[in-house]
Amino acid sequence: MKIKRKYSFKSKRQIWRIIPTETNKLIIEEREPDKNQVYFNCFQTDTGKQIFRDLQLDEKFWVGIETVYNDVIFFHKYLKPDMPGHKGIIAFEIENEKIKWENKDLTFLFPLDDMIYMYAQMFEGRNHFALDYKTGEVLEAFGNDTSKISGLRERSIENENSKNYLFPNIYFNDSNDLEELKSFFEGLKNKCLISGRIEFIRLDSMLIFSYHGINSKGSMDIFFNAVDLSTGNYILEEKLMKETGLFLSDSFFIKGNLLFVLFGKSKLNVYELRD
Repeated sequence: MKIKRKYSFKSKRQIWRIIPTETNKLIIEEREPDKNQVYFNCFQTDTGKQIFRDLQLDEKFWVGIETVYNDVIFFHKYLKPDMPGHKGIIAFEIENEKIKWENKDLTFLFPLDDMIYMYAQMFEGRNHFALDYKTGEVLEAFGNDTSKISGLRERSIENENSKNYLFPNIYFNDSNDLEELKSFFEGLKNKCLISGRIEFIRLDSMLIFSYHGINSKGSMDIFFNAVDLSTGNYILEEKLMKETGLFLSDSFFIKGNLLFVLFGKSKLNVYELRD
């Protein structure tokens, strides 16, 4: 298997979230916490061609993304600033770059079968609703029937799990991984002064992994590599961050035949995996 870089995204802001969609779109959320600003960007996933850049809503910071469904970004606001609870939904259509509808009273749960399931928090329990994802029209009310909602949520989770993502596993000294991986990682640890855990994805004979290595200055560099286990040849060698004291995880993942790698907090490389 070969790895070829397709494009990069660089920013002076912090890359907060990376969301590839099922319709060949890539949503990148950037934040400037010191300025209370959040920006949203959209590109073609396979080419990096820009669709829109630096989108901001009326609320400039206390807003985030619940999900992206059928080329609609569903933004949420918060019950209160600095509090994690979500409330409200804003449906933004990517094609026209316009807000299609908004509901300030309900809270998002999950998408399923062209509907968005939401709830209203009551004094005792929740009232649940199914809304048309295109218009926001309430199509069905479930009251506090949690058993019905639980069954629908399970179907939504199954749909998410079938979307061809691969996320890293974690290697520890006592991991029950295949002997081949143990041999490779223990050999690597004998050569390099590794601190913390090693994250990896195994694809047939190719092993993709990242780790924190202690450098000569006593801080850490973060390395990202891909190696062909059948030959021992390195296919890709990158340094994701230099001289950091922070343990940063979740720096890469795979969707379909694309590998997404985050360099520090402000650069994203997208690679194509080829047989």
